[in-house]
Amino acid sequence: MFKTVDLFDFEHSIAGLYLSAFEYPYQALAGITDLIKEIGKTLSDEYLKMGDNIWVHKSVVVAPTAFIGSPCIIGPNSEIRHCTFIRNSALIGANCVVGNSTELKNVILFDNVQVPHYNYVGDSILGYKAHMGAGSITSNVRSDGKNVKIEGIDSKLMKVGAMLGDRAEIGCGSVLNPGAIVGRNSIVYPLSSVRGSVPSNSIYKREGEVVKRRDS
Repeated sequence: MFKTVDLFDFEHSIAGLYLSAFEYPYQALAGITDLIKEIGKTLSDEYLKMGDNIWVHKSVVVAPTAFIGSPCIIGPNSEIRHCTFIRNSALIGANCVVGNSTELKNVILFDNVQVPHYNYVGDSILGYKAHMGAGSITSNVRSDGKNVKIEGIDSKLMKVGAMLGDRAEIGCGSVLNPGAIVGRNSIVYPLSSVRGSVPSNSIYKREGEVVKRRDS
C-alpha cells in the first residue's frame, strides 16, 4: 500500500507535521476536525475569524454565493468561487482554487490544489498541485455500506474518499471510487472509474490499462 510519505511533500501544507505521523494517509482522516481547530488557534492576525473555528487569510477571494462551514482554514491567495459549498472540516492550503459549485467535506488540500468546477471531494487528501477536472468526484461510501477497503486492507472506516499524490491530474467526469489512490505525477484519463491504486508517474487509460509516463 502507498505510504503517506510516498504521496506527499509535507512542506507544502500546514498539516504536514500532522500527516507525517501516519504511516498510511487514510489514518489521518479521523482527526481533521480537531486538527483544524488546533491549528486555527495558532494562526497570525493575517487570518480573519469569520465564525466559530473558521479562519480565512486576508488575501483570499471569496465569492458572495460561497458557503463556508465550520471548522475551516483557507490559506493565502486562494480563491473560493461562486456556489462553493464547504460543508465542514476543510483545511485548504495556499494558492488553491475551489468551485464553482464544488463541495468539500473532511478534506486536506495541500498548497496549489485546484478543484475548480463541479467537484465533490469528501474524506480525501489532495497533494501539492493536484488537479481535478470538471465534474470529477471522490466517491467516499461503498454502495453496500461496508467498511472501505484500501488495496485489500480494511480501513475500519465507512467513509474514505481518494488520496491524490502531489501533481496528480484527474480527467473530467472521472469517478475515484472509495479508497482510490493516485500516485505522484500520475494522470487519469477523462471519464474513468478508478478502483484501487494508480502507480506514481503513470497514465491511467482504463481499468487494466495503465502505462508509464514517458516524461517521468
